[in-house]
Amino acid sequence: MSETGKGKRLIKWALMGAVGVMVLGFVGSYIYTNFIAEDPPERLDATPVVEASVDPDVTLPGTWAIAEGSQVGYRVTESLFGNQNEAVGRTDEITGSFTIDGNSLTEGNFEVDMASVTSDESRRDGQFRGRIMEVDTYPTATFELTRPLDLSGINDQQTVGESVATGNLTIHGTTKEVTFDIRGVRNGAAIQVTGSIPIVFADYNINNPSGGPAQTGDDGLLEFALNFEKEA
Repeated sequence: MSETGKGKRLIKWALMGAVGVMVLGFVGSYIYTNFIAEDPPERLDATPVVEASVDPDVTLPGTWAIAEGSQVGYRVTESLFGNQNEAVGRTDEITGSFTIDGNSLTEGNFEVDMASVTSDESRRDGQFRGRIMEVDTYPTATFELTRPLDLSGINDQQTVGESVATGNLTIHGTTKEVTFDIRGVRNGAAIQVTGSIPIVFADYNINNPSGGPAQTGDDGLLEFALNFEKEA
């Protein structure tokens, strides 16, 4: 066989091998996404995860601090060989509080330990802590309320209320003003606040999470479900 013929044969086998790898990758990712991987958890802002009720001995004015059961996390759509999946990571390492004075929520400050955010994939978590969020350099994300929330339509006996929050969100060392919907639910002596904030990665100088065959878009969601107890 001539050298030209051998070269063509090698190219043919190389192309066939590449196609085979792509097919196997697609089939493998399809099986994993649809039959092995667990369904992503429900969005934190989807529905209240507490039963609405009111403790008449606990009034709204005062300072409310983060309590047990609070969660903050991300949700990003991944595409693996054309098969879509939602990547979800969460943490309960959150501190902060808000203050209600009269008919206004006047102050609110929160901090999240970014190194504690985990998902169902250790490799994804390694990428998140490393090249994506660089938690050694930027260990926390914070939010500070910058405009009071009008609570005049909510009284001590109401169990559910909705409002719009505005404040400074700092992620990956970059601060942006954000405005987003929140929902508050009374739960006896506690309050739960849920919501989500759309995040465009480039706005916060965050590297696109895409890596290898797993590709993502340019944005995701920051979700939260925060439980509060009134300070004595």
